[in-house]
Amino acid sequence: MKLYFRYLKINFKSELEYKWSFFLALISQIAIVFTSYFVIVSLFEKFGNIKGFTVYEILLTFSIIQFGFAFNEVFFRGIDKFDHLIIQGGYDRLLIRPRNIFLQVLGSEFQFIKISRMLQAVVILVIALINLDINWSLYKIIAILLMLFSSILIFLGIFILGAAYCFFTIEGLEARNLFTYGGREMAEYPISVFQKGFVLFFTFIIPFAFVNYYPLLYITGRKANLWYAFSPLVVFLFLIPCICIFHFSSKHYLSVGS
Repeated sequence: MKLYFRYLKINFKSELEYKWSFFLALISQIAIVFTSYFVIVSLFEKFGNIKGFTVYEILLTFSIIQFGFAFNEVFFRGIDKFDHLIIQGGYDRLLIRPRNIFLQVLGSEFQFIKISRMLQAVVILVIALINLDINWSLYKIIAILLMLFSSILIFLGIFILGAAYCFFTIEGLEARNLFTYGGREMAEYPISVFQKGFVLFFTFIIPFAFVNYYPLLYITGRKANLWYAFSPLVVFLFLIPCICIFHFSSKHYLSVGS
């Protein structure tokens, strides 16, 4: 991990070489997230609720997913941009270094301007929790923390799968974006508002439902079973095969040439 934090420090210094560009980009990210926020609020002013879910319940799931995705873009951008690393020959250079290859990939690129998205997600989460009528308990606090942590892990797992895909296709193409950006847009809402096919896929294949839907039911009092509070732990089971697939795929890498 010492190597990872060294990468973090170097990348942060390099981004601050152009301070005005950095801060202007930071402000632009704030505008993007609040646009999505106002779209949701405007939608509920028109319809009132979506299949029984209120605006603040939707904002809760929205903020959880935005936080996890933004965290990955800031600290794990290297794995998200893995196709660029292969195309430019960067992965070949990493292989000859006597360091853990996975940490090198993670630390190859950061995107600190997305920190503003993380902070906004936390603000929206606080707004949602304040306006929801929640009977707080220790388990509900744990459920919120697990939702945030599992949101980070599920997108990391998807990015890792996308990177493994690049070993065979070189470029990630749109197949990766389907589950990263597309998955983010879908997971911002409780999974039950979608058709049955989507619900099954994003519960048992890519477990977004365990990130925010099941714990949401517990936090809002719809379900009293403690299993719903700890359901985000299922994401750990999703992450294990993602890492295994990455290592398996890397053994079939033959370089892209010069």
